[in-house]
This record gives sequence, structure tokens and C-alpha cells, in this order.
Amino acid sequence: MIGSPAPRPRRRGARDWAESRPPRWLWPALAAPGVAWLVVLFAVPFYAVIALAAGGQDPIFGDATAEWNPLGWNLSTIGDAFSGVFPGGTQWGPMGRTFVYVALAVALCFVLGFPVAYYVARFGGRRKGLLLALLLAPFWISYLMRMLAWVNLLQPDGYVNDALDPLPGFAGVNWLDGRWSTLVVGLTYGYIPFFILPLYAALDRNDTRLLEASRDLGVGPIRTFLHVTLPMSRQGMLAAAVITALPMFGDYYTQDLLSASPRTSMIGNQINLFLRQGSGSQFGSALVLVLSCLLAVLMAYYLWSTNVAARDVR
Repeated sequence: MIGSPAPRPRRRGARDWAESRPPRWLWPALAAPGVAWLVVLFAVPFYAVIALAAGGQDPIFGDATAEWNPLGWNLSTIGDAFSGVFPGGTQWGPMGRTFVYVALAVALCFVLGFPVAYYVARFGGRRKGLLLALLLAPFWISYLMRMLAWVNLLQPDGYVNDALDPLPGFAGVNWLDGRWSTLVVGLTYGYIPFFILPLYAALDRNDTRLLEASRDLGVGPIRTFLHVTLPMSRQGMLAAAVITALPMFGDYYTQDLLSASPRTSMIGNQINLFLRQGSGSQFGSALVLVLSCLLAVLMAYYLWSTNVAARDVR
């Protein structure tokens, strides 16, 4: 009828919303392949490590044997491994050095990586894609090949000594004779891309309006950075530190290539050493469990802090 008001659109009720939602089985079905992947490639191998650590030894050859029945587990070797990583234990030296080297390498990643991530996030502009591609470039080359390149650079007749020879105190330095500084630099170089990328993602999400408000209030750039940028980037820095430190704790080939000295042996080197021995593989598996527990504590702290930060935002 001419002049009559147009009919109002019908409001969607709860029944309509329920009909438009996907079936309840959809998301569990999509998650099933990932769960199966984790079970096959993580849970089963980890159970095998526990079975070997809590197993026994062959009475004839002396090799470690796995005990698949939990009722028959012998936890004495695992207890010896846990007690060995504390002060006074047989593995306290490698474990203590591991924590020191990882802490120094992560600190060096902060010093070198934060300015790079901050520049790409704040001043990358149209070149941001190119800069990110350059940051990802190290992942295109094998870690082993990059460490072997460092071996060539750090040899007595390498380019590093050629560049440092004119400086006093650096003439003829052998950087590959078991120096902890070489190992820390190698760890930093190898894992700094893992640090920069999550930190860049966090800095790129920061609300620039808060920075502009700080400047409008007359706050200088240094105080703005210290009191605005850094607090907003705290979770990103924590995530970057965790993602970088976790693989460093289990690293052993960097020390093998750049030092190979007992003075710089890390816990990963000890695990590798014991696992290569038939009779010592049981203790090596127990050290794997010890390291996993320590890393689980660090990961739990990260998840807890992330949960607290999410509640504060809400």
C-alpha cells in the first residue's frame, strides 16, 4: 500500500543464532590432527625417555634397558640426576655454566635486538616488509652452516683477527681455544632472530596514541621510552626472552664447534656425552628429565605472567 511504512527487519533471536553456529564437533575435529601429532611426536618419545631413565641395565653387556611398565620403574637414577645439578653435585658445573651463558646471551640479545625490533616497528615504514625479510634470512641457512662459518672467521688467520690485530691486546688471539666469550657470542648470533621477531610483533602492536599523548604533555623522548614504551613492551620482551632461552638450554653443538673445551661444557654437552655411552644413556635420559623440569618452571612463570597481564588489560 502506497504511503505505508516499510516493514521492520525481523530481529534475530536466540534460535537463529544457534542455527548459524557451527556444529559442536567441528572444532574438536579440527584439533584432532594437532593433538595426534603432539601425542605421537612428543608424548610417546618423552615416555620413552622416562622408561629408559627409570629402567635397568643389561646384566651381560651393561647397556641401559628401558622399563615400559611404570610399576617396575627404579627412580634412583633420576634422583641422582636431580641431586647432581645442585651445588656440590657432579653436574653442578655444567648446569651452572649453562644458566650463566644463557643469561649473558639473552642479555646481549636485548642489547642488540631491541634497537633493531624497535626501529623496524616504529620507523620501518614502506620498507618494513623488506626489513622483516632480512631478519628472516638467517632461517634460510642451516644453523650448522652458520656456526661453521663462524669457525672460519674466528680461526687465528681468520678475518676477525685480521680486523682486530691493530688493536692493543688482540694480536694473535685464538678465539677457539675454549673461551666462554666466544661461546656466548655464538649463542647470541645463532638465536637472536628468535628474539627479534616476537619483540617486533609486540612493539608493532603498541598504541602510538599513548606515545603522542606523552609528547603532548611535554615528556622527553627518553622518559617516554622508559615510562611508556618499555612498560607496554614488557610481555613482548618476556616472550622473546623465553623463546630465545629455551633452545639455548639444550644447545650442545655450538659449544662443540666454537669451544669443545671441558671448561665451557654445558648441560646439553653432558647429556650428549652420556647418551653416546651404552651404560651412561640411563643417566643421560635422567638429565633430560631434569632439564625438562627446569624449563617447565620457566615456561609456567611465562604463562602465569601472561595470564596476569591479560586480566589486567580486561
